[in-house]
Amino acid sequence: MRRKVMAMVMAAMTMAAAMAVPAMADEESVTIGISQFAEHGSLDNCREGFLEGLKEAGYEEGKNLTIEYQNAQADTGNAATIADSFVNKKVDLICAIATPSAMSAYNSAMDADIPVIYTAVSDPAGAGLVNEDGTNVGNITGTSDKLPVTEQMALIRELMPDAKKIGILYTTSEANSVSTIQEYKDHAEEYGFEIVDTGINTIADVEMAAKDLASKVDCISNLTDNTVVSALQTVLAAANDAKIPVFGSEVEQVKNGCVAAVGIDYVALGKQTGEMAAKVLKGEATAAETPFEICEGGNVYVNTEAAGNIDFTISDDVLGEAAEIYETITVE
Repeated sequence: MRRKVMAMVMAAMTMAAAMAVPAMADEESVTIGISQFAEHGSLDNCREGFLEGLKEAGYEEGKNLTIEYQNAQADTGNAATIADSFVNKKVDLICAIATPSAMSAYNSAMDADIPVIYTAVSDPAGAGLVNEDGTNVGNITGTSDKLPVTEQMALIRELMPDAKKIGILYTTSEANSVSTIQEYKDHAEEYGFEIVDTGINTIADVEMAAKDLASKVDCISNLTDNTVVSALQTVLAAANDAKIPVFGSEVEQVKNGCVAAVGIDYVALGKQTGEMAAKVLKGEATAAETPFEICEGGNVYVNTEAAGNIDFTISDDVLGEAAEIYETITVE
């Protein structure tokens, strides 16, 4: 009888312990839905940095963090569907990588008690994510990858003293691209340039548009336009045929074949975003009351193989100020 009682006590204690562990894990763990608009280096780096920033703040995947990751494959319809699914799953927070995903996440989570933290959004105001006074439109905040436009034009002028026309290919539905092109045009006269822009609707339009644009300009300056970046090799092929350089907007584009860029560090941008998200998850801040942040400044990156392929000369001065010099083209 005593053995039977002891067995029952031990069984009860084991059951209580088993029930206690999941309850504690559920209380401490969080689930984040990551919606990434397209698959390319800069956005991948953002996601990597975001997870690093969370880990440094105490949220580690597989321990107290569950990640639901979805990629929209540069389709705004997919981005909306992904955002809706995260809201339906009642995730604790949505991380939206790139402008279309951020806009979709905001629209989907507008009436839900789910904070949205975005990253790689060049113009939050132009995307309708902040009000005219700079305050957030709702329970949403994040980081901006606003491009150092004037620094980029200064670099192009230094390397191409006789150039007159800069070509820019962009997606007409991407608010970040539209506003960045306007900034190029606002400052073009200061550097003696004319901006020639060509709009596309889908990735299928890139090849023809790139060939046409390359025939009209002295160089191409590539933005962080998600559709165009997804087809960067097509743009580079058209430019190489025309023997004109393509200037990128961040390090991954230079690795992949652009001759040079003044660009930001997207891993660092992602870490900055992860730190913001951690504060919201811990209750130290709310997304609604946290101002969006801008990743300031940019580094010079150079690819000597890309320059050599079109017999383009990169001056010793620019090589001397470059944060990184890549001697080969790497396409992943």
